[in-house]
Amino acid sequence: MKISPRKLSWPFVALAFALPTLAQDRPPLLQDISLGQPSATPLVQKTGSSNPSAAAPVAVVRNPVRTMFPALESIEIPGDSGVLIEDMSGKTVIESHADVPYNPASNVKIATAYAVLKTFGPEFRFATNIYTDGTVDPTTGVLTGNVYVSGKDPMFGNQHAVAIANELNKIGIRTVTGNLYVTDNFSINYSSSPAVSATALFNDLDVAKRHPNATKAWLDFLAYSGKVNQVQATPSVTFTGQPFVSGVPSSLKLLFTHESAPMREILKATLCFSNNFLAEKLGDMLGGPYAVARLVQLNAQIPPAEFSIQTSSGLGINRVTPGAEMKLLRALRSDLAKYNMTFMDIFPVAGVDQGTLEERFDADWARGSVVGKTGTLGRTDGGASALAGEMNTRNGRLLFVIFNMHGGVGRFRGFQNMLVPLVQAQFGGAAPLNYQGGSIESRLARSRISYPNGRRGQGEE
Repeated sequence: MKISPRKLSWPFVALAFALPTLAQDRPPLLQDISLGQPSATPLVQKTGSSNPSAAAPVAVVRNPVRTMFPALESIEIPGDSGVLIEDMSGKTVIESHADVPYNPASNVKIATAYAVLKTFGPEFRFATNIYTDGTVDPTTGVLTGNVYVSGKDPMFGNQHAVAIANELNKIGIRTVTGNLYVTDNFSINYSSSPAVSATALFNDLDVAKRHPNATKAWLDFLAYSGKVNQVQATPSVTFTGQPFVSGVPSSLKLLFTHESAPMREILKATLCFSNNFLAEKLGDMLGGPYAVARLVQLNAQIPPAEFSIQTSSGLGINRVTPGAEMKLLRALRSDLAKYNMTFMDIFPVAGVDQGTLEERFDADWARGSVVGKTGTLGRTDGGASALAGEMNTRNGRLLFVIFNMHGGVGRFRGFQNMLVPLVQAQFGGAAPLNYQGGSIESRLARSRISYPNGRRGQGEE
């Protein structure tokens, strides 16, 4: 059944997208978290019986500490917390409540990244297929018929829509006499509404309807991808029909395919900016949070009682022990090594990469010595914060997990910012990892066009 986007009510559009320009303004990768507001779970529904704790925030709790260093024995761990730091051989550096389940917040995204890599590999690309049921007159540039777009690339944005217009122009199409149809799993600019996405794509294809933000996204994409000199004219395709949501008939002709940047780059963006929309969409590829959890439990050999999640992003109620998270880090590190990759290829490097760790551990002596994943929930479980990953020292690397619950997030982050360099000091001090960095925009600009006969679009990878 065709769904006309013109029949959508404005309140629905506002709720689904919260923008008056129908998906023309691309939401930022970094999704702000208000520490004073409840943490919502818009993309999932609660499936378990657990309830958020109503306990009042606790300033400081005397948590038991087991450590190889006397200097660490007297540290005060705030809130209800679990800490586990190990050297690469598995020897415990410091431990407190490592077998107790906590809310890992966005550390759940580490599990989602692991499950996606395990299933699809780092070079997987999302395909957005462009079909037609019509014919092209090369002398006039008119396609008599309709255009169909099918795909579920969660990274698809304005710049990719204009890239499709550019490719249609290359094969001689400038006017379409029919309609534009998108499948119900198509999304643009993180929109959860296929009808809104259909309208956004329709407008982006036509320069006369294109929003200035879409034009800017396209020009930025050309700069980041190094293709500025490969596009001589402004891409544009005009439709005489309208945008609709529809299935794809089997009799269509495939014109070409837009392929996303490789999965490794999408994961880097997802984890650097802790993007909930992307994490949920990646989890959905596997069957949702239950499937993510089972992949982690089975492959990292973690008992279900130590690893239970209800979302693929970390929103809401999830329970993981520090010990289980440590096993996950080791399993992920091992899998990355099979592809000649490290945590730095998909996690943010503190003080170097854009995103949630951009301004943490960024002093001259510490910059580039920590790679990991943050987690923040302002009100769920009375306030939760997490940090896990790898720290480098002059005497070797360490894996660490810090889960904090039932307290102020600011205090928790302060504790994390204190503990990591304190532990590094016991090993001779922080040492930068061998990492050169690079913008997320450049990484994500590695999308490309391919054709049914196997050839690439001009200038593509």
